[in-house]
Amino acid sequence: VLDSQYGTYVWPCAVVLAQYLWAHRRSLPGKRVLEIGAGVSLPGVVAARCGAQVILSDSEELPQCLQSCRSSCLMNRLPHVPVLGLTWGRVSPELLSLAPIDVILGSDVFFDPKDFEDILTTIYFLLEKNPHAQFWTTYQVRSADWSIEALLHKWNLKSSHVPLHSFGADKEHLASSSMPGRHTIEMMIISLAQSEGT
Repeated sequence: VLDSQYGTYVWPCAVVLAQYLWAHRRSLPGKRVLEIGAGVSLPGVVAARCGAQVILSDSEELPQCLQSCRSSCLMNRLPHVPVLGLTWGRVSPELLSLAPIDVILGSDVFFDPKDFEDILTTIYFLLEKNPHAQFWTTYQVRSADWSIEALLHKWNLKSSHVPLHSFGADKEHLASSSMPGRHTIEMMIISLAQSEGT
């Protein structure tokens, strides 16, 4: 990563998640959407332009990323989209006071394994408050050793794989990047696992 502020770059995962949102644009008007780790906010901006009520968020410790969110909104004529500092794994007044949400977006948030549990802690908190919500996330496969399966089980979450071809995101040009190497992008939807007896 050339820039230590990797939230200022449009990563291939963001393009794939934006494509998923575009493919499902008819279901977005009126939906309440929160993007976490938004950076330049491509998925959140697409959702907002498709009629969703969007809140963008990134770490409160990364003011440059929060500014990127604001700049993306202004460039896309979305000056009223709120931008919040939400740090994964931290219960903050901003997190506690969030209005109800239907969809959480996260593109390439599963980047550094040391953050995986903090991310899923935050997702679990949000899904507990919004039991019918879903977390739509894309990620780049960087290591066969990295897995969130055990953490999903620990936090009573389940995931379902979404094939990229099912929403036209399996084209090489869509997730292309000037970064070297081949990109293997995956998408999944995470939700609360049904507890036994329900």
